[in-house]
Amino acid sequence: MITENLLISFGAEIKNYKAEDIIFREEDLPMYYYQIEKGKVKLNNYMEDGKEFIQNILSDGHSFGESLLFVDRPYPMNAIAMEDSGIFIMPRQNFLKLIQDNPEISLNIYQCLAERMYYKYIMLYNLSFQNPVSRLKLLMDYLKSYHDDKKPYTFQIPLTRQQLASLTGLRVETVIRTIKQMEKDQILKIERGKIYY
Repeated sequence: MITENLLISFGAEIKNYKAEDIIFREEDLPMYYYQIEKGKVKLNNYMEDGKEFIQNILSDGHSFGESLLFVDRPYPMNAIAMEDSGIFIMPRQNFLKLIQDNPEISLNIYQCLAERMYYKYIMLYNLSFQNPVSRLKLLMDYLKSYHDDKKPYTFQIPLTRQQLASLTGLRVETVIRTIKQMEKDQILKIERGKIYY
């Protein structure tokens, strides 16, 4: 989203996180801009019963939490490294100065925020479905929309069954059963445990 050279010139540093390290917690105050150099991060919440609800999974080049740098509100979610990750971290004031001095970056930020809002709208609508096939299909349609080849079975779903469950609010057992049914209905294909949509 923002080039490494520009990030570094405005005081960003790479911080390394191990898998399962917490980057920030729900209710922490936003102090930094985060951009993944390499690795994978999930944004999540935990329900009262301990069940995880994943809001999003982000990887190389993605930023996260930046929308909250514009308001004085605490994070409504956690950010957790899913694998060993290197993440650029820039203090809030440096980030605000960067976008003030580089208006073209503002357009990138707006586009990114708009894309995230679109994803949130899709997922919020998705939660209204009672039918698990509809929930999974809507998520898979969204993920595949960034893939050039739209033919059936050309896109490998980059998520585990547990991650699909956490993103859709379904139980993992329901996801497993539903995916098998979707394969029977020729909506997707399973090869060596991988889901192709």
